[in-house]
Amino acid sequence: MTVYTLTSSAYAAEAVQKKWYRYYDKNGVANISTSVTPAHIRNGYEVLGSNMQVIQRNHAYNTEQDVKQSNSRASVARQKEQDLKLKRAYGSSKVAESKRNEQFGSIKKQIALQQDQLKQLQADRINFKRQEMEYFRKGSPVPTQLKNNIKYNADNINNTKSTIESLHISYGNTQAYYDDIIQRLKVSE
Repeated sequence: MTVYTLTSSAYAAEAVQKKWYRYYDKNGVANISTSVTPAHIRNGYEVLGSNMQVIQRNHAYNTEQDVKQSNSRASVARQKEQDLKLKRAYGSSKVAESKRNEQFGSIKKQIALQQDQLKQLQADRINFKRQEMEYFRKGSPVPTQLKNNIKYNADNINNTKSTIESLHISYGNTQAYYDDIIQRLKVSE
């Protein structure tokens, strides 16, 4: 009696799990099989239970739609790969914020040094111009060395201003770069 019960329950479980796959061809003829064939995929198919009730409907495979979606799937896959690299590189958004703040501190120090240098160059320029005015007042020719000093000083002032401007741009770029990283890390946490 026990063997019969086990056999009948195993048979019943197998019957419950048995699935059929039905698709309709271009002529409207129903085709039923126990496995999914390429024709099922091309035409779309229904999964039927052992009592031939529809369990699930699968739409026909659309190559044009798949091609359109392949770019977005590739983009999503690249994004996930980059997010994993970020996770490995930083570990968490807190670490990324710390790195960002270190970068900010470094850039701010560089800006402060460049601004100090600019102030010194501007003070030197005032001295050079005073010396030049003294020569003009006396009616004497301005020495070549003083003219060169004024020219080099003006060049250095322009270069320093340019460096300060590029450091401000770098600060903004660093902020945007880390804001993106931190946001992506927070999403994955």
